[in-house]
This record gives sequence, C-alpha cells and structure tokens, in this order.
Amino acid sequence: MTHAEIAEALKTGDEQVVLAYAFNTTGKTRMCVAYKDATKEPDGTHTGVYYNAYSEDLFVWDNDEENEGQDKRLAIRPSSLSEYHSSLTEDNVRDRLKAYKPKFGFRFNPYEDDPAKGIESVTFFIPDQNPDLPQPPIKISRGEERIFVWCFFLALFEFAGWGDDQEKHFFIDDPVSSLDDHNIFITAETLYDLIEKYHKKRKIIITTHHVGLFSILCGWFRKGDQQAKWFPSTKGNQKDAKDIVKICILSGKTGNLSLETDKRDVQLYHLRLLQLLEHAREADDLRAYHFALLRQVLENIASFLGKGQFGYVLNQIGIEDANDTADIINTLSHKKVYYYETDLLVPDRRDMLVNVLTKLQAKYQFALHA
Repeated sequence: MTHAEIAEALKTGDEQVVLAYAFNTTGKTRMCVAYKDATKEPDGTHTGVYYNAYSEDLFVWDNDEENEGQDKRLAIRPSSLSEYHSSLTEDNVRDRLKAYKPKFGFRFNPYEDDPAKGIESVTFFIPDQNPDLPQPPIKISRGEERIFVWCFFLALFEFAGWGDDQEKHFFIDDPVSSLDDHNIFITAETLYDLIEKYHKKRKIIITTHHVGLFSILCGWFRKGDQQAKWFPSTKGNQKDAKDIVKICILSGKTGNLSLETDKRDVQLYHLRLLQLLEHAREADDLRAYHFALLRQVLENIASFLGKGQFGYVLNQIGIEDANDTADIINTLSHKKVYYYETDLLVPDRRDMLVNVLTKLQAKYQFALHA
C-alpha cells in the first residue's frame, strides 16, 4: 500500500480513534500529509488540524549572535495559523504547561507594526522573585522547546478557535521527540484527555515511534472497565457494536507499507519496557511513573499466559502478599498519580518495584541485552 492508500483507509474506517505504532523510516509524516490531502474539501481547504514535524518547523531560534545573545528568542514563522494568534493568551499556554512543571517563564512578542499579524516570537527567561528586575532571555533545552511547542498547539486547538474552524479530525504525529520518560507520560496524559473530550465529535489519529507512549495509551484503552468503553465489541451482549478505538502497526517490513492490526495477545513491546525499567534501576532513577510501565509488562505477560489479571503473574514469580502488591501497582500506575503528585519513590515502594523486576527476570529469563 502507498501512503495515500493508507490515508484513504484511515479516512473511511469506522473507528473514531486510531493509535498507530510506526517503525522508523515508515514515513509517519508522509502519511500525515497524505491524510491531509485525502480529507481536503473540493476547494482545497483543510477539514482537520495537524501536529507533525512541519508544525515544529514553524519555530526557529534567533540566537541574536551579533549582540552576543542579548535578545535571543524563539521565532515563529508566518503561516495559516498566524490569524489565530490574536485569540491566544500566555495563560492559555501556561495552563497546558503546568503538568510538565516547567522551570522557565516566557512572554509573547507580537509584531510591533501590526499585532493582527500574530506572534512574531517568544522570549524565555528564568522566573525571578522580583518581577520588577530585568529578566535576561535564555535559550531553553531541546526537550523544553518541544514541550512548549506541543502546549502552544494544544492551546491553539482548544482556546484559539483553530479546532472549531477545522473540526472533522485531529492528526497527531509523534509529539514526544527529545522528551525524557517522565514527560512522555505527561504527554500521554494530555493525549488521553484530548481523546476523552473530543472523540465523539471528531476523528483522532495518533502515530508514534515511541514504544513507551504507545504502550501506555494501549494500557489505558484496554484496562478494566475502560476496555468495554473503547472496545464495546468485547462485551458479551454487544458483539456487533463498533469499536471506538483501532490500535495498529504501520509497517514497511515487506517492502510495501501495511497497516497491521495490533495483536493484543502477544505484544513484544514488553521487552523494550523491561529494558527501560532495567536501565532506570541500574541508574538508581526509579520513579513513580515506572509503575505504569511495570503494570503494562505484567498485563502483557498475564495475557500471554491466558490469564485476565496480572496478580497471577505476581503469584507465579513468588511475590508475597501478591494481592496487596497488585493493589499498590494499580494505584501508582493510575494516569493521574504522576500528573498531580511527586514522581519520587519512597524507599519501600522502590524496594517493591526492584523486587518484582528481579523476580520477573529470574522466572522468565528475558533476553534484555541481546
């Protein structure tokens, strides 16, 4: 299949939400562009909104090198979105940034000659306790920049009317580049909230190459009562119901592109998740959000063994008080925990996580370093 053929298949599919894992070099951005072309009105106007590499490319650093960086700023290239800038406030973006707990402040710089032209650039600074003092501009990290741009687009979509004008779909391609694991989980939270809020009104397509983002969203869609919500066909009395979510793999392994249905019974991404957990343990950097990864691994193993609850796996590997441990993992892997509370683990929780990881590896001997 070509990118255009896959875009057409996504366009005509019944599901309101599509989550696609895409291997590297399969052309996620090209598929996003193909979908944009496939869904245009006859007069060429767009019917949905998009976030992809082209969105990020609108933001370019002006390092003001001729003045030794005294006025460094993140410039915003003019585009069709500029007309919505006047409806966007700094507080709109700050509301979206709060979850990431940024260490920087920022201010918009509109075009001086004509503010209606939109925002010319953004200046960043370190917040000072005395706002009356000059605040020299700073250059934020690549990861912080990606977070800011993502939140800028979320604010445009929800507060500035962009999404209202192009209301049929929202195509999001990899909003997690250059982010660490914790911020990837926060991004997953923003995506899930967006889906819950808008899936009845518009189609939402998310593509990603990041196994952590993909796996966490899969877990939220498929766990407990949420499975019946997103996949009503799994309920005994609603077998003919149309599922809301489609989870799939964009693959180019055969030489041609294909959109393969994700096999929920055997999901080898657990090996990558275990690698991430082992790396965090070796670096002595285990955090609360790692419990969400651990739960996904346990659920995958339980599914492979034909069991419905991951507590079975805890029993199999020799965890004492397996039910209590399962309850704690359930609580700490809830999507709201790391969003509102500190991600630092108290010693007994860290010991619990290490104990489960150690016994998992001793029991099943996963090839994590192959």
